[in-house]
Amino acid sequence: MTEKIIAVDSMETIIDLFGNFDGNINLIQAEYNVTVLTRGEDIKISGEEKNVLLAEKAILSLKSLVEKGEIINEQTIRYVFSLVREEAQDELTKLSHDGICVTTSGKIVKPKTFGQKRYVDSIKNKTIVLGVGPAGTGKTYLAVAMAVKAFKAHEVSKIILTRPAVEAGEKLGFLPGDLQNKVDPYLRPLYDALFDMFGAEAFARQQEKGCIEVAPLAYMRGRTLDDAFIILDEAQNTTPEQMKMFLTRLGFNSKMVVTGDVTQIDLPDTKKSGLVDAMRVLKNIDEIAINRFSEKDVVRHKLVQDIIKAYENNSKYTKK
Repeated sequence: MTEKIIAVDSMETIIDLFGNFDGNINLIQAEYNVTVLTRGEDIKISGEEKNVLLAEKAILSLKSLVEKGEIINEQTIRYVFSLVREEAQDELTKLSHDGICVTTSGKIVKPKTFGQKRYVDSIKNKTIVLGVGPAGTGKTYLAVAMAVKAFKAHEVSKIILTRPAVEAGEKLGFLPGDLQNKVDPYLRPLYDALFDMFGAEAFARQQEKGCIEVAPLAYMRGRTLDDAFIILDEAQNTTPEQMKMFLTRLGFNSKMVVTGDVTQIDLPDTKKSGLVDAMRVLKNIDEIAINRFSEKDVVRHKLVQDIIKAYENNSKYTKK
């Protein structure tokens, strides 16, 4: 039996570390098969030596986050576990970020994983960025946050969000209304992200002024998009011809972000994905960055990570 003592500066830090009803520490105890207790303003870890050392690394990493004002939740804890397994927990300090923007509910939007940080840094530094990875990695949400930040800082005069109107393996049939009404269901995730950043009323005002445009990909043909932040979502469902058409809309003082998940292609089997094609064709162009996310970057429920791993391990579900 080995014991380790971690000194903590304040009881508030211990409370934040342990979480509601000791939920955070219970996760650590279960992961490393150790016992974690408080003794005054110290934390005592006991168990087998190897497990105690691992738990100590995880707790020290989480403590550093708490001291920076970060809120610890299950997703953060499980991400720290993955870093400890790779002996990369010391890199956690590089995740420090002032935040991209603040939502209407007061939440600070910032990258939560190294994959997300690389993605955000690429958007800052490159003209065109491809963000490719599984659901729940924040590809679209972070891109919208960066677009809102650029718009509010007057770096661009317009935000344009688009996606192909391809059904996810379903036949939705007739939809009532004009063309905009028909395509709005496909664009709902983009609306949701913008509502979160702007609020419904401010979004409506900016849309009326033409400063925000949410439209299907077909609306992009024949245009030159100057002074704009343009996001193409669900790009795995474009054809190579559509992707080329979109990318060549780029105008002066504009930035493009293309997001998609190549494991969720809803095109007919005879059609090649424009996103897969673009990753191959554009990989050697300096001003274009290709960011690949993994299940470690998933910031949804832990089960989402498990589901993604399960499908990755069963290659018959992955379209080439």
